[in-house]
Amino acid sequence: MQKLVSIDVGGTSIKYGLWDENTKQLSDKGSIATPDNIEDFYQVLQQIKDSFKDVDGIGMSIPGAVDQRTGVIGGISAIPYIHNFPIQKELEARLETKITMENDANCAALAEVSIGTAKDMNNVLFVVIGTGVGGAVVINRQIVHGSHLYGGEFGMMLALENQQLSKVGTAVYLGQNYNDKYDNNLSGREVLELAYKGDKNAMKEVQKMYDNLAHVIYNIQFGIDPEAIIIGGGVSANTNFIKGLNQTLQNLMINLRDIPITPQVKAAELHNDANLVGAAYNFYNFFCFKLL
Repeated sequence: MQKLVSIDVGGTSIKYGLWDENTKQLSDKGSIATPDNIEDFYQVLQQIKDSFKDVDGIGMSIPGAVDQRTGVIGGISAIPYIHNFPIQKELEARLETKITMENDANCAALAEVSIGTAKDMNNVLFVVIGTGVGGAVVINRQIVHGSHLYGGEFGMMLALENQQLSKVGTAVYLGQNYNDKYDNNLSGREVLELAYKGDKNAMKEVQKMYDNLAHVIYNIQFGIDPEAIIIGGGVSANTNFIKGLNQTLQNLMINLRDIPITPQVKAAELHNDANLVGAAYNFYNFFCFKLL
């Protein structure tokens, strides 16, 4: 197997590209708006597949609790029609090719372990900060799915004041919280920029977000003891964000005694291509039993 179509299904768009296993590169990338119903979804995937020739299959990154044994996606997501039926078998029958599916955060983690920030690491945690917070656990360079397929769902963990991290640890939350308090209409990114310029109100709200993230990161560090915690999602490209989060963790550790290590937080490298790259690696691991 040398080439396959890699597809990343998101709530607003479906990204795709051609993965070459020999060169470890994506080409012919594109994006289509995510349909609002299952039949149009099937048609879009057929359109993507038909735009390529002589490929070995399709590797998919997709939201939800993906059961690779049954081809059923549990849980919930912004795409309700993909859940709780044997969608993989249906896709294989319609598209007439081999298909693998894996959770999108797990795909991003596979990409970083394969050719990204964690390529020289064995045990890492991957925290994806987007609209919510997702993640993945990698032990001995393999994804740990968990008994109920919820391994790495760090967004469901309780941060400060017993609030789920997905609700208090994202730029989306940051923007909403800032706007509610100060009667404004800024995005989370804009609030971050204000904070970096020294705006005291913005700095206060950004620090709350850092504190919530640091609280959970501290706990998962000592639950699994990884070599590093990799931050993915849109904020991972923001060097000021990574610096601020690391500083908050260091300050937290100063207030604790007899703790021998500080969690090592690093930014993901692959950014927008991570899910596509990870979907490809998942495909080849599944069919070729190829270790990363």
